[in-house]
Amino acid sequence: MSKEISPRKDFIAGYFGGVAIVVAGYPMDTIKVRIQTIPQIPGQPSPYRNMFDCGMHIIKRESARGLYKGMGVPLVIIPPMFALWFFTFGIGKKLQQKSPQEQLSYFQVFKAGMLAGTVATTFCSPGERIKCLLQIQQESSGKAKYQGPIDCLRKLYKEGGIRWIYRGTTATFVRDIHGSGFYFMTYEFMQRLLSEDNKRYESLSATNTLLAGGVAGLVNWSLALPADVVKSRIQTAPIENQNLRIKDVFKQLWKEGGIQALYKGTTPVLTRAFVGNAACLLTYEIIVRVLNALLPNL
Repeated sequence: MSKEISPRKDFIAGYFGGVAIVVAGYPMDTIKVRIQTIPQIPGQPSPYRNMFDCGMHIIKRESARGLYKGMGVPLVIIPPMFALWFFTFGIGKKLQQKSPQEQLSYFQVFKAGMLAGTVATTFCSPGERIKCLLQIQQESSGKAKYQGPIDCLRKLYKEGGIRWIYRGTTATFVRDIHGSGFYFMTYEFMQRLLSEDNKRYESLSATNTLLAGGVAGLVNWSLALPADVVKSRIQTAPIENQNLRIKDVFKQLWKEGGIQALYKGTTPVLTRAFVGNAACLLTYEIIVRVLNALLPNL
């Protein structure tokens, strides 16, 4: 992160970072959700051999557009969410900083990241649910239940009200709060490790920034994946399973395949984590530098 903390600049740069992560990582996200939400029948092989097989299956049945199904939702939801995420992270850092020049400890960065994850998840959970429901629709199986994000939102509300729209929020909190803390802490660690003097992050090359962002994404999602699998199952379950709880899904996943079931979709998740977050944080840093040059007092 840039040394001078400016939550307003973080907000603007975070928005563009959100656009970058959606565009760069969405196909992998679609593959991840497809793999995670197909129940594994004991004794029977998975419908997909690997992420590449899943991707080709989607393209064959639904064309390349199938990989981007539902992307309109994250393009609307994710950039403002990332703007809020980075803004709250900046606030969290600023509240702990005793002077503008003080370098925060890793634990202080972790706490600011957890605050950011808490606030962002509160607002993004409905969008995450809509995105997952649109991603698992397959055009070849007949008429899609949802004709788009607005139609999906309307039907969810009609089925179960606000509570049904926010289904899976607890699991999303489990995934994102600590994950956000580790994400920002890892990025801070990588920046210090790769910078020339451990402080001037502006000295980082684009390649090193991509590496730092990618590693931060890998650490975050390596820790968050079990909760993400549970979340995806809960958010895509039919109305008949409206009382499905985290522990119920956990038990079912464990019965299906033990620890491996909790790490379904690992390859597309970690691929997306590295590529998407590398693009996100490089874009974020570029926008911050542009704002520092054009609007230094913002």
